[in-house]
Amino acid sequence: MKDNTIEVPEIKYMRRCLELAELGMGSVSPNPLVGSVVVYQGKIVGEGYHRKYGQAHAEVNAINDVMNRYPDQYKEILNHSTIYVNLEPCSHFGKTPPCSDLIIRHGIPHVVIGSPDPFDSVNGKGVLKLREAGIRVTENFCVEEANFINRRFFTRITKQRPYFILKWAETADGFFAPSDRSQKWISGREAKVLSHKWRTEEDAVLVGKNTALADDPQLNVREWNGRNPVRIVIDKNLELPANSHLLDQSQPTIVFNATKTDYDGQIKYLEIENFDHYLPQMIAYQLYILDIQSVIIEGGAATLDLFIKEGLWDEARIFVGPSRWHEGLPAPTLKGGTRKTYLVGKDQLMMIWNTDQALR
Repeated sequence: MKDNTIEVPEIKYMRRCLELAELGMGSVSPNPLVGSVVVYQGKIVGEGYHRKYGQAHAEVNAINDVMNRYPDQYKEILNHSTIYVNLEPCSHFGKTPPCSDLIIRHGIPHVVIGSPDPFDSVNGKGVLKLREAGIRVTENFCVEEANFINRRFFTRITKQRPYFILKWAETADGFFAPSDRSQKWISGREAKVLSHKWRTEEDAVLVGKNTALADDPQLNVREWNGRNPVRIVIDKNLELPANSHLLDQSQPTIVFNATKTDYDGQIKYLEIENFDHYLPQMIAYQLYILDIQSVIIEGGAATLDLFIKEGLWDEARIFVGPSRWHEGLPAPTLKGGTRKTYLVGKDQLMMIWNTDQALR
């Protein structure tokens, strides 16, 4: 195949891969988010993304899309096309066959890849297989954007723990809760809806016992259409009453404690030995074993500080409301990090990425 039949990589096509990849949020974990487009003569002729864990990968769906759109011409089209994918195509048999083999079989002459895949069964092997088949491979194209979208997956693979997201609301003068620990809303309706959307995108939501007792949260999705996360509560001495929302059997729930390991319907009790030593690290390890790839830590202040003091966090999402209380429990504080601020209704949303952890 002559070089003039091969597309020159363009950023807009990789960014379309990333847009498609994001559609898999909340459905593909612990797999990565992957999107793919097939480009022929400067036009997208097929696109796809990894829709659900255990089902077809992005490249399979993109190639099938070409075949469905052009049933009589797809062979010629694929033989003169470039396929873009934001993550290195797999080269091993897992729940699905290797995508690199599929690309080779269809004779696609050029593959443009965003990120290398750090997973040991893939890492570099997909690219090697493609090149050995005579396929031109462009690597690390828009790599920072590609790395960022799969920061959860990369953290799980490289650090053997979930990606931890801290989330709280604070007043304009820096207070987290009233002094008497009563429930009082800080952020507005828009922030609540966005928080529920986030729950559909991550694997789990974690709170401490004091928050569970004070607020009796449901930690489900009521303000957004999507699946409920796994609920996690830290309850050392199993003090939550049986009628707590967190123990209502309505969704999978993990209770980290110092007393027992047991199963009760959808509730999993996991005993942590030496509970008062290295608790965040022990929780991280247990969640990694359970294939939980990302966790939103929603409070309370003591639980958030527990992870902050150990540096065991990757990003923070902080709603800053317009009200001033002049007294109360001070909000947690974070030093350093890369920060961006957005407006959500009347609240400010401060996003902070831990520069020691985040892949940016």
